[in-house]
Amino acid sequence: MRCALVSDRLDLRGFLGTDFERIADRITFVDHRTDGANADIRLAVAWYPPDDAFAHYPNLQAVCSIGAGVDNITACPSLRTDIDVVRIVDPAQAQMMSGFVLWHVIWHQRRFATYLAQQRDAIWQRLRQRNPREVPVAILGYGEIGQKVAADLASLGFPVMVWSRTRKPTPAAIRGFHGREGLAAMLGETEVLVNLLPLTQETQRILDGELFGRMRRGGYLIHVGRGEHLVEQDLLAALDSGQLAGAALDVFAAEPLPAAHSFWRHPKIVVTPHDASDVSVEAVAATLLAAADAIRAGERPPHAIDRERGY
Repeated sequence: MRCALVSDRLDLRGFLGTDFERIADRITFVDHRTDGANADIRLAVAWYPPDDAFAHYPNLQAVCSIGAGVDNITACPSLRTDIDVVRIVDPAQAQMMSGFVLWHVIWHQRRFATYLAQQRDAIWQRLRQRNPREVPVAILGYGEIGQKVAADLASLGFPVMVWSRTRKPTPAAIRGFHGREGLAAMLGETEVLVNLLPLTQETQRILDGELFGRMRRGGYLIHVGRGEHLVEQDLLAALDSGQLAGAALDVFAAEPLPAAHSFWRHPKIVVTPHDASDVSVEAVAATLLAAADAIRAGERPPHAIDRERGY
């Protein structure tokens, strides 16, 4: 099966590398619009496709992202309603994300930012150690990655709460919330907030001053969702007022983050360059092969999203 490589920002052939051709030897890759014979292309892999991308593939049945997020594809104006959008599910990615989140939760719990400041000033002063039971953590988003993060935090003794749009079953060690009322109730008990939401019309700008104001004073934000979730000025105001003690930001509305942006130099913000986790080439290959097999069988590909919900 021929598969189009469609991206306005990334050399997908270079990104996937030569090993990908060995792993996915049942798929022939075609660079976007380099071959006029596109009628037989039924599968594509994409990352930030150009606006007219999918108009060139009249028989396209499925397009796969190279990551767990698909908002960059669903926002494409030429994406037809009959094209399935497929996301990557990678257990290794969930494990990497969990490690990133746990590091920041413990950074806040153990007050390592204060110790770092004391080191700069040669201050020898021990702080009261806080038991994980004293630091309730809430997670926005309870998909595959959210479930891994929640389970790992609970295993370390943190009280863990999770929120999703609709009710989802949770194990005994994790408290589940859903809907608008559930979000408000959860935030009132939250010290550390982890954002793992997909980007949809409903979740855009969800991290705003009202949300921060519902959290416990002196809370901490770990933002690993999408840059467009965050109202940046509201975060700065919450940090400056002391409503939030700090924030770890890995995703931004503008990437790379401009050098003049105030986040770089804010003493309460830790910036990382969208590096909390990554998807393995093997996981991309497995997803594409499964999608190709499903198309050949006349079936819907595994991990195809609900287009109405956006995930």
